[in-house]
Amino acid sequence: MLLGAHEGIAGGVSKAFGRAEADGADCLQIFTRNARGWAAKPLDDGEVERFRGEARRTGKPVAAHSAYLINCATADRELRKKSWDALADELERCERLGVRALIFHPGSHEDVAEGAKQVAEAMERALDRVPGKARLLVEATAGQGTTLGWRFEHLAAIRDAIPRGPRRRTGVCIDTCHVFAAGYEISTRDGYERTFDELDRVIGLANVQAFHLNDSKNPLGCRVDRHEHIGEGAMGLDPFRLLVNDPRFAETPGFVELDSRLKENIEVLRGLVRR
Repeated sequence: MLLGAHEGIAGGVSKAFGRAEADGADCLQIFTRNARGWAAKPLDDGEVERFRGEARRTGKPVAAHSAYLINCATADRELRKKSWDALADELERCERLGVRALIFHPGSHEDVAEGAKQVAEAMERALDRVPGKARLLVEATAGQGTTLGWRFEHLAAIRDAIPRGPRRRTGVCIDTCHVFAAGYEISTRDGYERTFDELDRVIGLANVQAFHLNDSKNPLGCRVDRHEHIGEGAMGLDPFRLLVNDPRFAETPGFVELDSRLKENIEVLRGLVRR
């Protein structure tokens, strides 16, 4: 597995590569716009060129994470329009920057089937509006409230509702904290194998195109999204040892998503890799 982290972009998105190098990361995840608001400044042409130059220089794969306000499943028409437009805008930013994937949370809806249809339509529209190579990856969630995506079947329903053509530019991102909080037991070998067998059956492992590598502050099945440093939470080190040594994901990027100690967390993960 390629080990990386979510890096800050203060001073411009191109600065994230230097931070990734300092953290010893193989890959990196960034925001392409304000993560906690709707307003978004246009990407500066010069900064786009600097970003692409840094990507060539370092050779590090990059993914982006969408703004947190996006809720493509919402029943609120005004919020849905803003969310769908924002998703397309972020995909376009990824295409300009040469970022390979945009990871986003599906959002929340009282009715799972209707919510899944709306997320699928949002993805189809964004992909039609933004031709190119950048992919949309739906993230597995912890399942707080009426959030979609905490069962693998939710993610499969979203992808299955997208026509075959645009579906080729979609996939999923598995967050270790989220799936554990959602009730998937990955902290034991037997549980890990059962979970990934189910993931393969329901979604297909080829569609898992990124991981978020986070421990959980809360216990199995809590349905609460609270990240913890690797090995210091309820999951422990065992699931991460299994994952970083799983040959099926040898070339898949995995990003640590914590506010501090990124280098330390990457080193802990790298120390679990069998030589």
